[in-house]
Amino acid sequence: MNTHALAPIILACGFGGAFSSNAAEAGEPAAATVPRNVVFILSDDHRYDFLGFMQRVPWLQTPHLDRMAAQGAHIRNAFVTTSLSSPSRASILTGMYSHSHKVVDNSAPLPDGLTFFPEYLQKAGYRTAFFGKWHMGNDSGDPQPGFDHWEGFRGQGEYYNPRINTNGAWVQYSDSAYVTDLLTTHAIDFMKQQKESGKPFFVYLSHKGVHDNFSPAGRHRGRYAGKPVPVPPSFRSPEYGLKQLPSIDTATGHAASGRDWYGDAMMPDWVKNQRESWHGVDYSYHGRPWDVQVRNYCETLLSVDESVGAVMDYLTEAGLDRNTLVVYMGDNGFAWGEHGLIDKRQFYEESVRVPMLAWCPELLKAGTVVDRMVQNVDIAPTVLDYLGLERAPQMVGYSFVPLLRGELPAWRERIFYEYYWEHEFPQTPTMHGVRTDRYKYIRYHGVWDTNEFYDLQEDPYEMRNLIASPEHQDTIRSLNHDLYDWLESTGGMSIPLKRTERQHFDHRNRGAY
Repeated sequence: MNTHALAPIILACGFGGAFSSNAAEAGEPAAATVPRNVVFILSDDHRYDFLGFMQRVPWLQTPHLDRMAAQGAHIRNAFVTTSLSSPSRASILTGMYSHSHKVVDNSAPLPDGLTFFPEYLQKAGYRTAFFGKWHMGNDSGDPQPGFDHWEGFRGQGEYYNPRINTNGAWVQYSDSAYVTDLLTTHAIDFMKQQKESGKPFFVYLSHKGVHDNFSPAGRHRGRYAGKPVPVPPSFRSPEYGLKQLPSIDTATGHAASGRDWYGDAMMPDWVKNQRESWHGVDYSYHGRPWDVQVRNYCETLLSVDESVGAVMDYLTEAGLDRNTLVVYMGDNGFAWGEHGLIDKRQFYEESVRVPMLAWCPELLKAGTVVDRMVQNVDIAPTVLDYLGLERAPQMVGYSFVPLLRGELPAWRERIFYEYYWEHEFPQTPTMHGVRTDRYKYIRYHGVWDTNEFYDLQEDPYEMRNLIASPEHQDTIRSLNHDLYDWLESTGGMSIPLKRTERQHFDHRNRGAY
């Protein structure tokens, strides 16, 4: 069953915009009807396995995110449709693919006619607020549609002493104000105001962390100094230097030694080239050692973890925990040495997978684990569903509320991926891909290079490209067919070109032209 052919999941799951909670003890009258709330917390460049309880990095501590998973749900197969900040954020807010909403890179403007899902919440009587990093088209820092209260900054913003647009007026913070702490405090203040007024709310808390340049809060700086950074198995793949190629049996065309010729040597050339760029381990960030950056990244993550804990603590203390759904996720993953790469954009696991956690005692059992493949386009339908509202017709995602409840609805059996070449970051080519629970197929566009196919069950680190494997050709053809069907059925058969005009400097006349 293909994703594009999946019939819309019915949203009438027995939830309304409010609920009557059970009495705390037998004999007590049921509580009055209480409206539901949602808090959506988004981090930047947080990869799926950099969580304490995942043990990917033995010394990394994320006690509040760990608590969120233990008391709530861990959606452990969560993916983005494009592993890049702006396209992913647009997909979260619209429930649409990149080729549909047209925000295909970090500089593309918002086209006319897009509707962000908080606009539907406003119409339903919810008070909505945005705090933090917008970084998605029209990125001026000014208030955007769908939010009654706005506190945002332009572009990447600053970790310390940020300049924040508050409902149209710019406020410059000082005295070493740290942006993660500032946004968290203001988001909680907004929730307090809504509790006092009795109005239901939706909060979108969008952190700068953990984006480069990684700058931890002062209280966390140096926490992980000297800690050994785990080296991923694919760190030296592709390897350089001379290799002894296996002899070929001329009768069969296969390797006489039994080692198939289509293994290690079939990594795409663009991966080898990027390894030597500032987005590769050989010259990471223009010479900053990659292992030092990993430690800074982990220290910066500590304040994001504390932010999640502060939100959960407030909701519990205020008695709002049972009727408030909190969802945490990253906007895209991040490579830290896999295939010799740093950064995102690729369709490799560490780049496309994101952490996703949900917490709501009313909705789900503690320790729930969701294994189905969930994507960023599912956030909007899920929020609408939980609040008793219908999914908008332009949304391609599905509500995962039934999955959080432990139900087994009809669900996607594959996810699709797209990334479009950027003028500013030419190392990574345009690519499309499809992934099932077992297989992944990646096709590159506009570049003479090797496509990729992996058996994730046998090769979870994607180190053996089976694109030329004779026994897998039927599967590869089938996935390629699915990829074209997806693009054709969703209007994605055209590459969305963007203007790349840049000012040039006339050194003779010393002026721009």
